[in-house]
Amino acid sequence: MGEKKCPTCGKWSSWTNNIHESCDHCGASLGGKDLEYHLIREKEAKANHEKWIFFIKETDSPFVKNSKIVGNFFYTIYMAIITFIVWLIAMMPG
Repeated sequence: MGEKKCPTCGKWSSWTNNIHESCDHCGASLGGKDLEYHLIREKEAKANHEKWIFFIKETDSPFVKNSKIVGNFFYTIYMAIITFIVWLIAMMPG
């Protein structure tokens, strides 16, 4: 356990590396800009995940769900083959 200076009141508070902790003195978040960045990144990651072509929604029909599962499978196989080929090319010179 360590201490972190509160960005709001400037006093030192106990801190266990959790960006969601609050100050012992004023109750403000100790995360500051790190917490803001973390929340923005989580929101962007969720939005990107939902924009994925094979994202399975609750409202999809069983046929569409199965089609997306098969699509994900073949995409994974395709990416594995491409990755192997790139690795093989990278290993050739050395």
